[in-house]
Amino acid sequence: MSTNSIKLLASDIDRHLAELVAKRLGLSLTSVDFKRDSNREITFSIGESIRDEDIYIIMQIGAGPVNDKVLELLIMINACKTASARRIIAVLPNFPYARQDRKDKSRAPITAKLMADMLTTAGCDHVITMDLHAAQIQGFFDSPVDNLYAEPSVVRYIREKLDVQNAIIVSPDAGGAKRAAGLADRLDLNFALIHKERARANEVSRMVLVGDVTNKVCIIVDDMADTCGTLSKAADVLLENGADSVIAIVTHGILSGNAIDNINKSRLSRVVCTNTVPFEDKMKRCPKLDFIDISGVLAEAIRRLHNGESVSFLFRNAPF
Repeated sequence: MSTNSIKLLASDIDRHLAELVAKRLGLSLTSVDFKRDSNREITFSIGESIRDEDIYIIMQIGAGPVNDKVLELLIMINACKTASARRIIAVLPNFPYARQDRKDKSRAPITAKLMADMLTTAGCDHVITMDLHAAQIQGFFDSPVDNLYAEPSVVRYIREKLDVQNAIIVSPDAGGAKRAAGLADRLDLNFALIHKERARANEVSRMVLVGDVTNKVCIIVDDMADTCGTLSKAADVLLENGADSVIAIVTHGILSGNAIDNINKSRLSRVVCTNTVPFEDKMKRCPKLDFIDISGVLAEAIRRLHNGESVSFLFRNAPF
């Protein structure tokens, strides 16, 4: 059992997830003060002593000005370090720049590695994240990284809100086949695969279905939804091949650009995202959106980490 206490910090923007986590832990968010100058520089201060405490900075990054939020996070970490905190843990449900995890062409940066270096340099001792786009990002850090999974929460959602007996799990690409197969095994369902050929980045030219979806409720699972062009075209392919309906479940609902228009115009019955990325305002513009709350998973991970307990229990179980 730890001898110090938990201090939860969050930005003054997009605080909803942090507030949910704090409520589950029976704590209040630590008082902080942000000032943004006319040239958009940030002045940050902490309103109480955090000396020798465990600091958990909960930051939702993925929607809006990503680069501003990244710098804000680094400033907060460094402020905690200079205020003599015992440990500083960055809780980043959606790890920024996770898609830039390798050098896929000449003279291209590995920005996910740069993110890891910047967090470490700022003073971060530990990272908690969820469904990393590429698991090898954990190896970019010299400090511990706990990569949690949304799968247990997704399994619960499917069992409680969908017709499981008539469902099939679908991966929208070959890269997500392992994720789809794992979820299908948990639910004792079959799974299908869509092979996509891209003409250029963020544009899909042709999609081919592998598997039988006739008269099935198709559940497309993916780790991330950005413009939702792929999901929309996948729904068309599945319905043309005899599916009853199509539902998409993604961990990180980035929903950038014209994503909301794409969803509204698509043949998708529902798009379900976890709240790793803030999208409450988008739900008002899109009746097809639903969400899975993962604050319980983060809160339990924080409690276990603080008390020196294993977090591997959360890899297969979703706390209520």
